Amino acid sequence: MKNIPDIGIQIPEILLPKDGVDLHKWAVIAVDQFTSQPEYWEQAEAIVGDAPSTLRITLPEIYLERPGEAERIQSVRKTMREYMDAGILEPREGLIYVERTVPSSLGTGAGKTRKGLMMCLDLERYDYTKGSTSLIRATEGTIIDRLPPRMKIRTGAPLELPHILVLIDDPQKTVIEPIGAAKDKLQKLYDFELMLESGHIVGYAVDDQELENGVVAALRALAQPEAFTAKYGLDADAPVLLFAMGDGNHSLATAKAVWEQMKPNVGMEHPARYALVELENVHDEGLEFEPIHRVLFGLKTDFYAVLAEKFGADYTYTPSASADEMVQTVNAGDPAGQLIGFVGGGKGFGVARIANPASNLPVGSLQPVLDTFLKQEGAEKIDYVHGADVTVRLGQQPGNLGIYLPGMAKGDLFKTVILDGALPRKTFSMGEAREKRFYVEARKIQ
Repeated sequence: MKNIPDIGIQIPEILLPKDGVDLHKWAVIAVDQFTSQPEYWEQAEAIVGDAPSTLRITLPEIYLERPGEAERIQSVRKTMREYMDAGILEPREGLIYVERTVPSSLGTGAGKTRKGLMMCLDLERYDYTKGSTSLIRATEGTIIDRLPPRMKIRTGAPLELPHILVLIDDPQKTVIEPIGAAKDKLQKLYDFELMLESGHIVGYAVDDQELENGVVAALRALAQPEAFTAKYGLDADAPVLLFAMGDGNHSLATAKAVWEQMKPNVGMEHPARYALVELENVHDEGLEFEPIHRVLFGLKTDFYAVLAEKFGADYTYTPSASADEMVQTVNAGDPAGQLIGFVGGGKGFGVARIANPASNLPVGSLQPVLDTFLKQEGAEKIDYVHGADVTVRLGQQPGNLGIYLPGMAKGDLFKTVILDGALPRKTFSMGEAREKRFYVEARKIQ
C-alpha cells in the first residue's frame, strides 16, 4: 500500500477471487439496486446457488430494516471470514484498470464501454456535510437517516466491497485513458459476462510503475489550484474539488461515519481510513447520466392537489394519451417551465408544468414537496427507481404514483456543485439499474 496524501489517494492492496471461482456467480450488482423488485434478487439467488459469491458477503438493501436483518448481517460477516480463511480471496497490490461494456439492449449508453480505475480515497479528505469545500465532495444531499442501518453492516466487518463510482473532470483525458491505451501490455485479472444481462467486464493489473506514476502526476495537475480556478472561472483562493461522487454517495458517507467513530481508538494509520472506489472520467464517452425517478407507494392523500396548492398559478397539469407521450413530452423540455411526468395516483398519464421555479432543476422543485408529503404520511413509502418502464409499471399498480423526471447534462456536474453546492438527492444516476457497478474486488478494513 502506498499513500499519496496531497491528492487524497492510496495505491491499495486489493483482494480478488482465486482461480477456479466462477466469476459469473461471484459478481453481483450494487446492493442499492432493485429495492422494489424482489424478483431480481430471487433470480440472483437461483444463479448463485451454493457457489462462492459476493451475494453472500453483501446485504441487498431490499432486506434492510426488515425481519431477519440482524441475522443476515451476522451471516455476511461470518461468510467474509470463511472466504478469507479458505483462501477464496487472494491479495495483490496496485491499481486495477476496468472496462465495463453495456449490452446493446440497455440504456442510452447501450453498446458502449465505460473505463475506470480502482484505487482508495482518503476519508480524511472527504466531507459530505452541506456546504463542504473538501477535496472529495458529495454531489447530492446526504440523507443522514439512511446511514445508521448501513453503518451496522460496515462496523465490525473485515472486508469492504465497493460499488462507489467517483468522478474526475478530465477533458484532456490524462488520468485513466493512457492506461487504456496501454492495456495490451498489462496482465488481465478477470474477463467475464455479468449475470442477468448486465454486460461484460474486464480488469487489468496496472503493474507498470511508469503508468502508475502518470496517474499520480495527472491527478496532481488537475488539483493544481491555479489550473482549477482558471478552469471554472473562480477566485484564486477557491478550494479545489478533485473527486466528485457519482454513484454510491451513501456508501462513502457510511465509510466516513464509521471511520470517524473508529479513529479515536485505532489511530490514523488504520485501513478503515480509506475506501476502495472506482474512479471514472465524466468525459468518458461510455458514461451516461440517467435521471432517477420516484414511486410513491400506498397513497393516502391526493399528491396532485398538494402540488396545486404548493405552486398555485405556476402549476398546470396536462393529461397524456400514453406513457410514451408523457416520456417524450418531459424529455423534450419546455423553456418556459419545468416538466415532470406522472402515472397513476388516481389519474392516467400526464405532465405537470411548473412556471417560475425557484430551483434550477425539476428534481429540486419536486423533492422538498415529496419530503413534506412523506413526513405528513401522505403515502406509506417512496422508492427511487431507474428507467421509464419500471416507473410506469410500478406507478400503474393500485395505490401508487410514478413520477418521471428529466435528466441533467453530465458536463454541468462539477461546475454546478462548485458554484451551487450539492444537488438535490437522487438527481442523477450513472446509467440505469443493470448498468450499475458489480462487486468483484474486495479490501480488508480490519
